[in-house]
Amino acid sequence: MQEIRIAKRITRLPKHFFSDLVGRVDRLLAEGKDLIDLGRGNPDIPTPPHIVEELCQAVQDPRTHRYGPFPGLPELREAIAHWYAQRYGVKLDPGREVAVLFGSKVGLYEVSYCLLESGDLCLVPDPGYPDYWSGIAMVGAKQVGMPLLAENNFFPRYEDLPRDVARAAKLMFLNYPGNPTTTLATREFFEETVRFARDNEIIVAHDAAYQALIFDGRQNPSFLEVEGAKEVGVEFCSLSKTFSMAGWRVGFVLGNAEIIRAITILQNHLFAGLFPAVQRAAVAALTGPQDCIAEMVRVYQSRRDTFIEGLREIGWNVPKPGGSFFCWLPIPAGYSSLELANLFLEKAGVVVAPGVGFGPHGEGYVRAGLLTDEDTLREAARRIGELGIFGQERSTA
Repeated sequence: MQEIRIAKRITRLPKHFFSDLVGRVDRLLAEGKDLIDLGRGNPDIPTPPHIVEELCQAVQDPRTHRYGPFPGLPELREAIAHWYAQRYGVKLDPGREVAVLFGSKVGLYEVSYCLLESGDLCLVPDPGYPDYWSGIAMVGAKQVGMPLLAENNFFPRYEDLPRDVARAAKLMFLNYPGNPTTTLATREFFEETVRFARDNEIIVAHDAAYQALIFDGRQNPSFLEVEGAKEVGVEFCSLSKTFSMAGWRVGFVLGNAEIIRAITILQNHLFAGLFPAVQRAAVAALTGPQDCIAEMVRVYQSRRDTFIEGLREIGWNVPKPGGSFFCWLPIPAGYSSLELANLFLEKAGVVVAPGVGFGPHGEGYVRAGLLTDEDTLREAARRIGELGIFGQERSTA
């Protein structure tokens, strides 16, 4: 039998930390175990009806059954540019500074393909979204983590990076509101980022997937609002969270025209264009009523308040997240994040994601999603409380 030799670019991909957890949870569910799954990031709120209706109508149009323009429908790129101008005051050329993506996750891979050579250095947030690592590994580049610590409000301290690392880095990923940290960005931080990137000739790839999910009436600026940002980087956005369209796979990347052009060239080779009917539905999302976003934020904020209150009542003193639909929860002394996640799963039937899966500096935390109703979140907090581990120190002897 012929030996199949898999290319090194596949075998060097990092192990997907959460695949084992997901497989284990699915097996337990199949066995009939009563689980509350707060470990995944799959939105449960249905897509707003006016977007679904536009898709239904667009599917009936035979013109959408053909290939669309490879870079995306012009009306979608124009709608994206208009939405950004209305929401953030950022002016974009829809022909040169906007690219349509098959979900922003794909774009996070593509930017590494377009900007990194084998052996190049990329800066990544630690803890951060693990899929940043995959594109870096695929092209044979190297990554250096930027510690995101609570005492620094989960911002990287650029001054702490070794100078030779800063000078060697070609690309840097950032993510605000943060997954998993839930931190909101400030304009001052983005201004500092632009200076750091310009001084060290680094391209910034800002992942703004959770940009619309901001609580308590606060603001999270766009990276592109800051003067000079287009010169040094791009911003990735997703309709998955903003309009609860996760399964539709519509995202976009904005900013530096040269980088946008490179991503567009790559996509022309990889894809034959996103289904035009889905693109027309995305136009309806961006140009139609925007009160659905405010309603989604209201729902997630109410869930957040319910869950955090429930955890505090059992003695777990946890902070309220500023945005996203996650909670980043510091764990009690004496446990690793994996130990605590396993304890919750086995003894309480509650699934959370261990922080170490997001990078070494994620140790000491678990991530819980707000992607179920308030009664279920109350029940999750109650089950965790019945373990009796909060308010007590676990011996490490």
